[in-house]
Amino acid sequence: MTTRPVLSVFSITGEKCSTTPLPEVFTAPIRPDIVQFVHTNMAKNKRQAHAVSIYAGKNVSASSWGTGRAVARIPRVGGGGTSRSGQGAFGNMCRGGRMFAPTKTWRRWHRKINTTQKRYAVTSALAATAVPALVMARGHRIDEVPEIPLVVDNSIESTKLTSKAVDILTAVGAYDDVAKAIDSKQIRAGKGKLRNRRYTLRRGPLVIYSENDGIQQAFRNLPGVELCCVNSLNLLQLAPGGHMGRFCIWSQSAMEALSTIYGEDGKRIPQHSMANADLARIINSDEVQSVLNPAKRNGGRHLRKKNPIKSIKALRALDPYAAAAREAETRAMTARAGKKAANLAKKRGGPKNQGKEYYKKVSAQGSVCENGFDLD
Repeated sequence: MTTRPVLSVFSITGEKCSTTPLPEVFTAPIRPDIVQFVHTNMAKNKRQAHAVSIYAGKNVSASSWGTGRAVARIPRVGGGGTSRSGQGAFGNMCRGGRMFAPTKTWRRWHRKINTTQKRYAVTSALAATAVPALVMARGHRIDEVPEIPLVVDNSIESTKLTSKAVDILTAVGAYDDVAKAIDSKQIRAGKGKLRNRRYTLRRGPLVIYSENDGIQQAFRNLPGVELCCVNSLNLLQLAPGGHMGRFCIWSQSAMEALSTIYGEDGKRIPQHSMANADLARIINSDEVQSVLNPAKRNGGRHLRKKNPIKSIKALRALDPYAAAAREAETRAMTARAGKKAANLAKKRGGPKNQGKEYYKKVSAQGSVCENGFDLD
């Protein structure tokens, strides 16, 4: 008996016939960042070198007119008698000129990838194929599929007819995904349609086998269906576009071979950084809380720091003599402010009021010449 979960093995008629243990590689951590990085660099290794002609935009005799003629110093076509003469040439800003920085065939087309990173990405992509949510999120139609991952007995490897392959896919509920790929065929947008890439097609199921006893000939003509040997798993097929969750159909021998390809006798299986990713549950567990210090209460109220320039109490704590001097100055200012109103009233009510009273008194005596000019 195995401690790992077991997978159901279905016959080519769609009936459950036996079980097989789940390989340990399906417990690998799922790392979309590594898968995306490795896929991006692997996809670059299939590019074909291309470049523009070294003579493009240079097939004309032209030279600059130099300075002093009130025109730009760009090379100009020589001769006369045609509108082409005198026109700018060679430059990327000129009509009929070369492009800026003409492309070269010795560009760095390919990328080297760490072997451990590639293996990590493949194991992550394999683990993602066993998660139905990720498979459905990628767009595969698996509503009628009885189990993910889907394992079919070894008789599928000896299938030689495409009609028989269609019957097998229909029996295990996987033909809906093939039909989706068939219905998605359409003409490509852009100039790729002129470059032997006329049609686009969605990806269907990936059939993984151990021995090719005719399975290649049976499934290769179905649109969207791809095949792969378990000994040469390819990330470009397991995670097309860098998106994990490819719908895979395994033969029983291919599923069992994963236990020897990955594990103690084969390639190392990446381990999770945390056995339990529920960090809140770990922190709040009795085992962790029992050894922690009790939660600290508020350590007292922290008062705001007073500015001694503005606060006399803060100044008194720093320099009592300066505080006493400032208090004395404040008292003197208060005293001066209290006398200010009385002094102003005295000044304003003095000479002016006296003048008015004197004028009033003099006016009440009558005219000076009332009795003539006799002063007696």
